[in-house]
Amino acid sequence: MTIYLDTHVVLWLYEGLLNKLPKTALQTIDASDLLVSPMVRLELQYLHEIKRSRQPAGSILSDLRAQIGLAVCDLPFDQVVRKASEFTWTRDPFDRVIVAQSACKNLRLLTKDRGIRKHTALAFWT
Repeated sequence: MTIYLDTHVVLWLYEGLLNKLPKTALQTIDASDLLVSPMVRLELQYLHEIKRSRQPAGSILSDLRAQIGLAVCDLPFDQVVRKASEFTWTRDPFDRVIVAQSACKNLRLLTKDRGIRKHTALAFWT
């Protein structure tokens, strides 16, 4: 099974904050191939720039690639943006593109974000 991870999940995994993740989410992570949207890279970098993350995006993603096999999805950007344009339930460009990435591949997205889970059947937390 392959799943996408939302930005906060990636950051928590990197920082070792596994207690923020439900047991079922950790089990799913352990049993799955893991992908992120390139938008997660941008959001991680943004969080670093505003001092909400200690490391730049490249360091986080490289480390998690080595540790758990996390990969960045390489779907064509225009395909993802077309799908993101269908989502009118949020103005957040990060959320729109991250959700669109998972929708393009019809793969589940692990996120704690209730707004995303409310509007996206592919999103899950527990």
